[in-house]
Amino acid sequence: MTTPDNALSLTIVGTPDFGSDVLKPLYRITGRSAVELRDAIRGGEPVYTAALFGNDHLQVVPRLEKTAAYLEGIGVAFTVHEWADGEREEISIEVMRQIIGSAAGPA
Repeated sequence: MTTPDNALSLTIVGTPDFGSDVLKPLYRITGRSAVELRDAIRGGEPVYTAALFGNDHLQVVPRLEKTAAYLEGIGVAFTVHEWADGEREEISIEVMRQIIGSAAGPA
């Protein structure tokens, strides 16, 4: 999966083998097929990546937030990464929310 220069991504910790009861809602939120989601989980790759500051920013950021909320709600551990200028760094969920807030601009 190609990652934009400036993005936030969510990666599930470990390689759990989720059934359709977990994958179906994740599919509806992320728009990724069950096969893509399973492959990402098994490969330690992000289940969702949101490009920041792009044309589709207004569509991808809410999906990122919903994905994080869903995973938190069902107790699945995940990591958040910030991709800036091609470099990847793990950040906390709180920092992710601050970045999203600042990317949205002043209220």
